[in-house]
Amino acid sequence: MTVAQLLDELMKMPRDAVVLMESGGGLSRVSTLDFFDADGPGAPAEVILLPSTDE
Repeated sequence: MTVAQLLDELMKMPRDAVVLMESGGGLSRVSTLDFFDADGPGAPAEVILLPSTDE
């Protein structure tokens, strides 16, 4: 999924909905994200969603 595809899907959701991700057999809130530039020819840039550690 690209960032554009993710944004398209998120635009269909209520703005105050909480974003969760599967984490070790359960669900965790997404607390932040990391961005990594493309690493080499033909490699895409990457966005990694990171779960909250407060749960």
